[in-house]
Amino acid sequence: MPSRRIRVTGTPEAPLRAALTALRTELGVPETFRPEVLAEAERAAKAPAPAEREDTTDIPFLTIDPPTSMDLDQAMHLSRRGTGFRVRYAIADVAAFVAPGGALDAEAHRRVTTLYFPDEKTPLHPPLLSEGAASLLPDTTRPAVLWTIDLDADGRTVAVDVRRALVRSRAKLDYATAQRLIDAGTAEEPLALLKDIGEARERLEVERGGISLNVPEQEIVEHDHTYELAYRAPLPADGWNAQISLLTGMAAADLMLKHGTGVLRTLPAAPDGAVGRLHRTAHALHIDWPHHVSYAQLIRSLDPHLPHHAAFLQECTTLLRGAGYTVFRDGNLPAVTTHAAVAAPYTHCTAPLRRLVDRYAAELCLAPDAPPAWVLAGLDALPKQMADGTRLAGTVERECVDIVEAALLKDRVGDLFDGYVVDVEERQPTVGKVQLDTPAVVARLEGGTTPLPLGERLRVRLTQADPGTSKVRFAPA
Repeated sequence: MPSRRIRVTGTPEAPLRAALTALRTELGVPETFRPEVLAEAERAAKAPAPAEREDTTDIPFLTIDPPTSMDLDQAMHLSRRGTGFRVRYAIADVAAFVAPGGALDAEAHRRVTTLYFPDEKTPLHPPLLSEGAASLLPDTTRPAVLWTIDLDADGRTVAVDVRRALVRSRAKLDYATAQRLIDAGTAEEPLALLKDIGEARERLEVERGGISLNVPEQEIVEHDHTYELAYRAPLPADGWNAQISLLTGMAAADLMLKHGTGVLRTLPAAPDGAVGRLHRTAHALHIDWPHHVSYAQLIRSLDPHLPHHAAFLQECTTLLRGAGYTVFRDGNLPAVTTHAAVAAPYTHCTAPLRRLVDRYAAELCLAPDAPPAWVLAGLDALPKQMADGTRLAGTVERECVDIVEAALLKDRVGDLFDGYVVDVEERQPTVGKVQLDTPAVVARLEGGTTPLPLGERLRVRLTQADPGTSKVRFAPA
């Protein structure tokens, strides 16, 4: 699921931090963990729950994450297998540290997801676990749920195995480093194969009609003691890495469906009206979308480095708003079992340090014929819990975008900017949205007397930028 995760480089100025602190208070985001939760985390970190585990610490796993990340959910090892490939994907075994019905478990159900703010994050689990004992950090032995997925030469799944294991990562890489090593031809095979497997899986995604949105991330950078907003377009390595996670989520969903009990991440097909609206937006942004070209084909032709393509990709995320979680049990399969963007059955199972449902999905796959009693007992409540948590995460994202944009523009009220009109309200054609060339801001546009020229360049004046109210407003110049 794409998102505009904002990252701050450097120390944010006081008004920005104050506004973000106020937002956390307004939304009731917990500041700390209760003493009993921290005490249980300390005990669990020292003595994880015993379980039968295969020792795979001889396999040189690696992780690929943003450079400052310490909550490492996944580690991979890729190898050749005849004419095909073997994907080993180790997922942090959170159930080894979180006892059912305990204080940690109750707190995880209260928080549901890790929340990301520009200046800090509010983790699902105490950092002692999420960035320590449970995280797949390099040169440490960790309990994991190990997926072994064999692929043929075309990247199609031919065999799946999942079991508990002990793993040991050898390298903590970021996306830029991974991309550079692969491009230079200096990456060793476990990393070099990421391109081969990732591209093979992308071809299969095209074949089945799936869609991966390369939505640029907004990034705040410090420059000459001021702050600037810019877009960071995803690297190819981002997409290849995502394909490994998608592969695992699809394998897990198939396993659950085969055994008749599980929780899926589902998304119905977009209604015709929503796709029709995107056609109008594409036309307005001067993006050629012939009738014989499918939505999936169009998405793959776009360049997220181009402002009008980036704007359209962001609009495409509206088609993902109907995603939810669907529980089924005892062989009673739901009417909708697929995720329209994946174009296949799919579940969330690769980020248990940051998302509650993934811990349940892992246990359902490890013991598909006899899931633990605590999993079955909590299954029916999961969709609402995850919906509430996902909704809060979405609110955090939207409000943070508004706050950051307002904070960075607060001293420029009255200034002129160039941008594109990327949206116009049907009932009020003098009201819409403008995407600036620079900085990377998309904000409300109002105050003119004539209909806005959708898709056209327009010079605008900043009329309001208040971090306290999270409002940025422009008017035609």
